[in-house]
Amino acid sequence: MAIQDQAQTGSPAHPVFRGSDRSSWVRLRTLILLRWVAILGQVIALTVAQRVYGLRLEIGLCYLAVGVSVIANLFAIFVFPENKRLRESQNFLLIMFDLLQLGFLLFLTGGLHNPFALLLLGPVTISASALTLRSFVIMGATAIGIATVLSQVYLPLRTQTGFVLQIPDLFLFGHWLALVIAVLFFGAYMRRVTHEMHAMSDALAATQMALSREQKLTDLGGVVAAAAHELGTPLATIKLASSELMEELDADSDLREDAALIREQADRCRDILQDMGRAGKDDLHLKHAPLSALIEEAAEPHEGRGIIIRYEFAAKNGMTTDQPLVQRKPEIIHGLRNLVQNAVDFAAAQIWIEAEWDQNAISIRIADDGPGYPTQIIGRIGDPFMRRSKRSSGQSHGQRVGYEGMGLGLFIAKTLLERTGAELVFANGRDVQDQEDTEGFGAIVDVSWARALIEPGQDMTAQGLGKNEQIQY
Repeated sequence: MAIQDQAQTGSPAHPVFRGSDRSSWVRLRTLILLRWVAILGQVIALTVAQRVYGLRLEIGLCYLAVGVSVIANLFAIFVFPENKRLRESQNFLLIMFDLLQLGFLLFLTGGLHNPFALLLLGPVTISASALTLRSFVIMGATAIGIATVLSQVYLPLRTQTGFVLQIPDLFLFGHWLALVIAVLFFGAYMRRVTHEMHAMSDALAATQMALSREQKLTDLGGVVAAAAHELGTPLATIKLASSELMEELDADSDLREDAALIREQADRCRDILQDMGRAGKDDLHLKHAPLSALIEEAAEPHEGRGIIIRYEFAAKNGMTTDQPLVQRKPEIIHGLRNLVQNAVDFAAAQIWIEAEWDQNAISIRIADDGPGYPTQIIGRIGDPFMRRSKRSSGQSHGQRVGYEGMGLGLFIAKTLLERTGAELVFANGRDVQDQEDTEGFGAIVDVSWARALIEPGQDMTAQGLGKNEQIQY
């Protein structure tokens, strides 16, 4: 069993968003609002520096830089619609403009001797979370370049008496080095965190779609089964009436042939309805099932793929406890089906599905005779969009050499099963030293629940199946 890239978990029909797609999620109005805040802060800082602290500034050039930002904001407000979402290149240019404008203001106000040089981190952080890696690298390199230039080239800050405000060279170098490290560290940190958040968001969306699909299939099966149940009586009546007509009519009568045709078509309708649905209507048959039936239902789609599936159901330690009745939840069925699919995909000849139970717990083990999980990723199994997730041998049944996937299949299985209270443990058979029966096993996954979490309540099991209610149209 291994991580795979299946149509149901990461197909082109449900593609994962790229960075360039996500950059268009940011509204122009959001960036305009942030720029207004920055403009207000710049105006206040210039006013306080000149009027309160009496610093001699190139105030005309300073307000020119601020005015360019004001003009750019007003232009964006009146030209573009309120809900405008920018493309990757537009977002990049907008943030780059803010970075360069800030660098020009710092050049006019003391360079790195100005404590507000720390604000160079703002555009870099935004680009790390909203833009592609290429744009982020360019933005970070530009910020470092501006900081380097400002450490040597700038207009000094002077007081009214002409005294130059500057920090010692050692502190200036430390300030520059701190800015460079902050750009690299905070940018990379924000990039990593944002990437994981986006990956988790995509994976949870895929999980929700998988669960929704399984729920719809379950509901559809119930509706079809309900139709079969409701139509059973009229079809039986038609068959009975046609049989009686056949007995009363002569053997060579044309009407007898018509009656035989009616009976034959009634049988056909019954067979079609039985094939379309298996469970009973919206009763307990649809919600509860024996543990073995639930496992076999989950594994059934993969029984004809050339891999032998061996089942074993038994109480733990030779107990005589009856097989438990469990809730037939779509999360459990789809999660187990994904685990079985992974096992079948990478098995050499067969897989084992073992279920055990006692008075307090239920556990299911799914194992295959394939190469097992790669040692370097076994601790990360269940994370979405994993790379380098191929089997250790690089070959498996029905798979190409070097087959790799994104981990969505196991992520969906793990997420859905954990929603029901299950605990999952992934291992390789060769690593389980205290289990003699794991010899020859490849990958193993153990799924366990406390019985109270997936068994129906006592009130529901005691009331029986109840009577089928009429469908309300």
